[in-house]
Amino acid sequence: MTATPALAVPQAVSSRMAWLDALRGLGALAVVAEHMLPWLLPALRPYWFNLGMYGVLVFFLVSGYIIPSSLERRGDVRAFWISRLFRLYPLYLLVIALVLVAAIWVPVREQVPRDLSAVAAHASMLLDVVHTGGLADPMWTLSYEMVFYLVVTALFVRGAHRRSGVLAVVFGLVAVGAGLVLSAPLLPGPWPAIVSGVAFVVGVTCLISGRFRTAAAYALGAMALVLMLFGSFVPWFGAAILAVMFVGTALNRWERGSGGLTPVIVAAALVAVAPVWSIQAGWWWVRPDVWITTMALAGATFAVGMVLRGRSLPRALTWLGLVSYSVYLLHHPLLRLLGAAVDDLRLLSQGVRVATAVGYVGVVLGLSWLTYRFVESPTQRLGRRVSRRSAEAAPGRSLPG
Repeated sequence: MTATPALAVPQAVSSRMAWLDALRGLGALAVVAEHMLPWLLPALRPYWFNLGMYGVLVFFLVSGYIIPSSLERRGDVRAFWISRLFRLYPLYLLVIALVLVAAIWVPVREQVPRDLSAVAAHASMLLDVVHTGGLADPMWTLSYEMVFYLVVTALFVRGAHRRSGVLAVVFGLVAVGAGLVLSAPLLPGPWPAIVSGVAFVVGVTCLISGRFRTAAAYALGAMALVLMLFGSFVPWFGAAILAVMFVGTALNRWERGSGGLTPVIVAAALVAVAPVWSIQAGWWWVRPDVWITTMALAGATFAVGMVLRGRSLPRALTWLGLVSYSVYLLHHPLLRLLGAAVDDLRLLSQGVRVATAVGYVGVVLGLSWLTYRFVESPTQRLGRRVSRRSAEAAPGRSLPG
């Protein structure tokens, strides 16, 4: 899809998908607000729920809703992974390059290791599950997107991908159990990042080429689960995120009449109580009242989106959904640059801070439109062409849905 001038939505965006774009747009705005408000408008930051986690949970529900459906609709592991690589990596690599260039003025985050493990972790996107900080703070969520892709691919190859409700409940149970017994990564050091980085490159090559595809899918899926439970910063949290994503998938199946709502309710309840007895639950946003409120708001937002699907939605919101990936990755490095240009944003006068916030959001949206127009959209089209040519060159080697 090609973006037209700002605040115009491409005609190719169907009303069936517009509600998902609108949800992505809301999620992106929430994450931007979470990072911006403490520095520019602290009085507006809510503490009865967490804006950033609210946005992230909405994103994860959308991914869970659409990603397995996309793989099943294609019925082709190769096409799915080509699509994902061309969707995620071009902008991701551009942001990495920009952050490294900006390191002349703004030092790279302390959470990023200064060794080969950082390169490997960024190459696989498995940052959070190999306890490695990202060059841009929001990159941690991409770890769980990637874990989800790997697990869903393994399930699809095995023919077990339709048990979304059961999987949501299982991961909810794992989240509760992991919170009770795990307090730190059981696979410390740089080696999980390096080994998984190499395995990821080899495995995805197999998935796309078709050679040893089944073995690669199983190995990558198992690796993703092991890393999530034993290599991540907060094991219970990773399992809870997987439960949320499979809740999104289960809602898709319920909508299509191939599943019920009971597993959704059970999984949501398990995720809600996961931090209550967890060893790792010292942050304000996982206090039971804040965590449950955040979850409830994210779930309600997604439910409203489902109710409004197929209806006409504000063009600004659906446009924001199209550029949401750019907004998500660009806003934090830009905020750090802004912070480096001003000694302490919080010391500015109220009027100057309001004007700075408006200007900052405007710059983020403007640059996001440019990166969508000239990076995301062209590379997505290229990915579709590569996928078609790959299918024509090797017919019959993709798995049936």
